[in-house]
Amino acid sequence: MLKLSEFDYPLPKELIAQHPLENREEARLLIVDRQKGRITHAVFRDVGSFFKEKDLLVLNDTKVLHCRLMGNKTTGGKVEILLTRRINGSTFSCLVQPSRTKAGEKIIFAGGKITGILSARGQISFKQPDADVIYDYGVVPLPPYIKREPIDSDKVYYQTVYAKNEGALASPTAGLHFTPKLLEDICAQGVNLAYITLHVGLGTFRPVRCENILEHKMEPEYFQVPDEAVAKIRQAVDDKGRIIAVGTTALRTLETFATGRREGNTDLFIYPGYKFKLVDCLLTNFHLPMTTLFMLVCAFGGEKLMKKAYQEAVEKKYRFYSYGDAMLIL
Repeated sequence: MLKLSEFDYPLPKELIAQHPLENREEARLLIVDRQKGRITHAVFRDVGSFFKEKDLLVLNDTKVLHCRLMGNKTTGGKVEILLTRRINGSTFSCLVQPSRTKAGEKIIFAGGKITGILSARGQISFKQPDADVIYDYGVVPLPPYIKREPIDSDKVYYQTVYAKNEGALASPTAGLHFTPKLLEDICAQGVNLAYITLHVGLGTFRPVRCENILEHKMEPEYFQVPDEAVAKIRQAVDDKGRIIAVGTTALRTLETFATGRREGNTDLFIYPGYKFKLVDCLLTNFHLPMTTLFMLVCAFGGEKLMKKAYQEAVEKKYRFYSYGDAMLIL
């Protein structure tokens, strides 16, 4: 039995980043050398100095949907809708606040331009062509620990510079620190890049509620490893280059791929004791306590060493979570 309480750690609220850095690559970078058990510090713009020729950097190119909608009931009451998945051409699964909003109720968006109907619990339907443009009227779905409303700059900074395939409800935040120039410089030193897709879903916000974490079930998320990425992964293995996952989403996709699957839904839950099949290094942000993401990091870096690294990050006042600083586990 692995207890949920084992994955808790103290974090002062003031260390939770509420805004992005203007210069992405100026984030701090904590480096953990697992073999030496050593923790050092750098700046993200120098991350390439820790990579080697023939290494493969694997990035998640999912694109965050503007899926948070502000609307009104016909009575004038405010309603917030989070579109979580498109079920068919006109119907979406969704979360509704306030939750007491009734099925069959009309919700008006965009100053009356678009009307949605709550067709069933957890679903909303729109007329065509409104359903095809509904995301144009949404805002960035910032995570709940960012205690402010989205602003225009979030449209830029809560998206990786290589975001391509729309479908995520949250950003793969480890990639937020890269700039086009930094990626270009990394390639110039002989490091290869591969792009995979995992659409970050609602599960990223869902807490683990069972004290025995082995009872927790991950929510499935769609992933794809395209042919070009498959070829680069195989080449890296042949060349004995390291496979470096940028973020927990890329890592889970690669480890799912290692089981023989290239596309579909993955509910892979990684916790201490897991035997990694493909990934050699992990670049990641700092995660919430008692979450599946922190459990994954403990599995990859070693529970004792990761807790030590997090404690040092707190002591040195690193910025935490989505808009925070980064960690490279070698």
